[in-house]
Amino acid sequence: MSLFHPSRARHAPAPAAAGAPKRKLLQGWPWEIRLFAFATVYLGLPLFIIGCGALAYFSVRMPNPMALRLKEHAPVVRMLARDGTLLSERGGADAYVPIDLLPRHLIHAVLATEDRRFFKHWGVDPSGILRAALANVRKGRLAEGGSTLTQQLAKNLYLGSERTLGRKLGELVLALWLEARLGKRNILELYLNRVYFGGGAYGVETASQRFFGKSAREVTLVEAAALAGLLKAPSRYSPAFNPQVARQRAHTVLAKMVDAGLLSAEEGDKAGRATLRFADNLQRGQSGLDYAIEAVLERVPALVDTGAGEVVVETTIDAPLQRRAQALVQEAMASGAASAKASQAALVLMDVDGALRALVGGRSYAESQFNRALKAKRQPGSAFKPFVYLAALESGLTPDSMVLDLPILGSGWSPRNEGGGYRGTVTLRDALAQSMNAAAARLNMKIGPRKTAAAARRLGIGSTLRADASLALGTSEVTLVELTGAYGVFANGGRAVEPFMIQRVRTASGKVLFQRGEQRAQTPVVVAPAQVGAMNDMLNAVLVSGTAKRAALSRHPAAGKTGTSQDFRDAWFVGYTAHLVAGVWVGNDDGRPMNRVMGGSLPAKIWHEIMTTAHEGRTPTALPGTVPTSAAVLAAHAGQPADPVASAQPLMPRERIRSEFVGRVAGADSEAAASPSATARPVSRSWTDRANDLLRRGLAWIRE
Repeated sequence: MSLFHPSRARHAPAPAAAGAPKRKLLQGWPWEIRLFAFATVYLGLPLFIIGCGALAYFSVRMPNPMALRLKEHAPVVRMLARDGTLLSERGGADAYVPIDLLPRHLIHAVLATEDRRFFKHWGVDPSGILRAALANVRKGRLAEGGSTLTQQLAKNLYLGSERTLGRKLGELVLALWLEARLGKRNILELYLNRVYFGGGAYGVETASQRFFGKSAREVTLVEAAALAGLLKAPSRYSPAFNPQVARQRAHTVLAKMVDAGLLSAEEGDKAGRATLRFADNLQRGQSGLDYAIEAVLERVPALVDTGAGEVVVETTIDAPLQRRAQALVQEAMASGAASAKASQAALVLMDVDGALRALVGGRSYAESQFNRALKAKRQPGSAFKPFVYLAALESGLTPDSMVLDLPILGSGWSPRNEGGGYRGTVTLRDALAQSMNAAAARLNMKIGPRKTAAAARRLGIGSTLRADASLALGTSEVTLVELTGAYGVFANGGRAVEPFMIQRVRTASGKVLFQRGEQRAQTPVVVAPAQVGAMNDMLNAVLVSGTAKRAALSRHPAAGKTGTSQDFRDAWFVGYTAHLVAGVWVGNDDGRPMNRVMGGSLPAKIWHEIMTTAHEGRTPTALPGTVPTSAAVLAAHAGQPADPVASAQPLMPRERIRSEFVGRVAGADSEAAASPSATARPVSRSWTDRANDLLRRGLAWIRE
């Protein structure tokens, strides 16, 4: 008997007794394996029949994909301004390049980045899908896609860009059909000649001519890596927008090629040391239109079938206003940036229905192509307070309801006002106009942060909001375009506003590929008319007697709100008239504090300048839900000059005058009387009036 193998005779199983039942097949196997085996047996044949039927259907109904190479080229994308003038033209009908004429290192670079198992799968890669799913779960977001190169081609040729389960299933079946119909070589050739490389360039030949000024047949190894690197994120890695980022991306692609065994380490090091030069005419940024043009181009592929030879994109951009907006931002940054320690600014200007007229993503497109208006998320500070006050109004309060502007004790968190002082009992109107932090925080906690967050989301804020006490002071980050769109609801009479730039997309022959319909009738009302009028009344007071006097327009009733984040890291002003809505942000990309730049200073100044230009020739109109008591409005209608003193009166809401309003007018509170901007002298008050006032304040304190 072996020491390592004890006698097997001792443990040998006894022979089965005669007549004992035999063990069933798969009995004792794990249930997962048994389930898979039974599913294969019972469902395999039906699925096989369905798959064969689908392949036969596509073979009969779908055109031969290889026939497309003889009659389709990359589309010319022609972008038009709102008045029909040409904004820009991108792309071109470059020759289709057969795969035999493309350098091998270009093909390897694309395979290393997009689908390194391309020659090992049959159109769908289960291992790739599983790997992408695990990566997405691990990172908690959609970080990787599991689509093969064949699936991408199927989507490009026959499907749209919508993300639905039906489209994904169709993509899988079409990928299998393409593999059976074309084979690997033809799939790769079609893909390289149709894929989008950014900047209006469809196909590898168009991209090579645009970014390097040479044919794709002549690109070097490092240039091929730069082209392949564009496929993951054409705008982010574009040499036209981010040359240094494009070079870094090329080095990443070279490393992927080495890792995939398509390039030796020595060749990768040599290519990494080579100089990567882009076309001389590639850099732009002096027209003032570039931020808007590139924002449009980013949205075109999702709307356009690349089979069209020429695509005309009708945008909402006002070219003169766009140029003026860019110039204003540059001038403001050049004149006051050094002392203010502010390096960047962004601006959004739109109609009240959300049609973008101007979009400025930074001080200079040539210096930085990152669009801060669309993509940068920053803390809005007090510019978030209108959502608090809207929730308060919807809870039953009015602009003349009282709120305490006093320290919050015993909560572990007590916000302070600018300057450190507190004003006691004030109306909601005054608290918002003077941007009182303690009052807003108390109001937010009284009505509930969840109601504030719900009001913000209803108006169009899509960013993540932390429903806590600090939400009232704008601690949750948002983008400029979504905050401006949310304010647009007040200018649009309470109807929802969705910012947009593309009105229609059509081919040169007139075929409409995308049409934004007249949607006002279907646009839901998200704020009731009574609350719209009250909010416009209170936000108008911000410009008349509050923190944004610098933004006030001489002839047009306007409303808005300033915002300054902690340590002066961000400064905002978002405001509107009955015609237009605009938002301005000023700050630094790295979050460095500025030199006491607040929303009522530089942002309000930029807002005033662009809105003054944009309102030339427009008739002054009262804000929705208000009546024009301003002398400037009445004088403008009568063709007479406005009285500058009388024009400073705020708009009054269309509501019954309540008792507290009468008391406020008769009592002329001390804060308004002490304000240097007040035009009326304080009313003399008797000792009984003062005693009643003190008693009313004391009762309010007890109730609070």
